[in-house]
Amino acid sequence: MTRSSIDRLTYSIGENSLENMVLEKPEFPEEFQGHQVIREGILDNATLAEHGFEGNTSERFALAGRVTGAMRELGPTSNMVMSDGFDFMTASVVHLFDSPDSVHNWMHDIFLKDFEDRVGESVGQGHQLVSTTRLEPQGFFDEAVGLKVLQGGADGLISSTVVDFRVGRILGVVFIGVTGDHDRLDKVVELGQALEKRIVRVVLGSM
Repeated sequence: MTRSSIDRLTYSIGENSLENMVLEKPEFPEEFQGHQVIREGILDNATLAEHGFEGNTSERFALAGRVTGAMRELGPTSNMVMSDGFDFMTASVVHLFDSPDSVHNWMHDIFLKDFEDRVGESVGQGHQLVSTTRLEPQGFFDEAVGLKVLQGGADGLISSTVVDFRVGRILGVVFIGVTGDHDRLDKVVELGQALEKRIVRVVLGSM
């Protein structure tokens, strides 16, 4: 299929399809099967703003063309040991926008720019944003961007590898959070490709 035909098909997607697009727990990597679901369901603009950087508002996200989204996030159980190199968190998220151009603008002007502009600042829960490194995820149908984000706090460093990719007017987001300073790009790309396939299956109406 061409990019323009996928773009057109995503205009027939409604908000009620989004929860079918995020990965089910068994679709996450084997090492996360012992983790628990800590957040899932619809992710509207108000909730996204509440969990994002200080100063973000639902109005800002609506003006950027974001309609709503859905997510499933897995985190550690209480008996897990948070040793260096432990993959403690992962998520798959889908965001619905008013147009493919709005997805592109979000990836560059909100996702990448917000993180890069906040380096050195407090990001809540006693954490400071230490550094960001742009990554170049490969193997996606359309545009994809990535970041490795390093945060520091009283318990030491944690790093997140995040990939955003576009499927028409849908933005797919996957990430893995790790204790310590570690890059998980290959693993996150695999996760992203699984999410991309699931999004496309829903768009094509085969689920």
